[in-house]
Amino acid sequence: MNKEKRVEILTRLRANNPHPTTELHFNSPFELLIAVILSAQATDKGVNKATDKLFPVANTPQAILDLGLDGLKEYIKTIGLYNSKAENIIKTCRTLLEKHHGEVPENREALEALAGVGRKTANVVLNTAFGHPTIAVDTHIFRVANRTGFAPGKDVVKVEEKLLKVVPDEFKIDVHHWLILHGRYTCIARKPRCGACIIEDLCEYKEKTEI
Repeated sequence: MNKEKRVEILTRLRANNPHPTTELHFNSPFELLIAVILSAQATDKGVNKATDKLFPVANTPQAILDLGLDGLKEYIKTIGLYNSKAENIIKTCRTLLEKHHGEVPENREALEALAGVGRKTANVVLNTAFGHPTIAVDTHIFRVANRTGFAPGKDVVKVEEKLLKVVPDEFKIDVHHWLILHGRYTCIARKPRCGACIIEDLCEYKEKTEI
């Protein structure tokens, strides 16, 4: 795919959704961090259902520690892998208090040192909470990047590297959200909705569908 085609794709996605953001509910970098940890192998909708009850009660590291492990589990038990996620969140809250004065660090290395936080989570927090031009690659973005020909790669890191290379700076802040929403609602896994796609004529996917 050439540069002109990529720019046109991004221009259309921006025109369709000028101010995209995550579908996770949050009001602070800490709330976003907890929501993203919970979102691994879970839907944003399912996470929001849990955090809409959790955050009014506990939305700081100390408040979550005060709930305790069992108390936290009560709020997140509807989410997959909640036992291990609860343990990671408790460890992360301790680290934030001990090493970062209870604040979420605006630094990749420090973020990835937190329990339950990998590269993708760090990228989401840096981008969405702090406005860094990072691009988190999840299954939706990996699929869209490969299927369309926009930024093919054999694994999520390769796709991330390619996206960082080919996406012009003016689009970098928002491209993560455009691609994830496009993959979630239009370029879906089983049968993409090509007929309803605003970039269908630019996409290089060979097995396009009508609907």
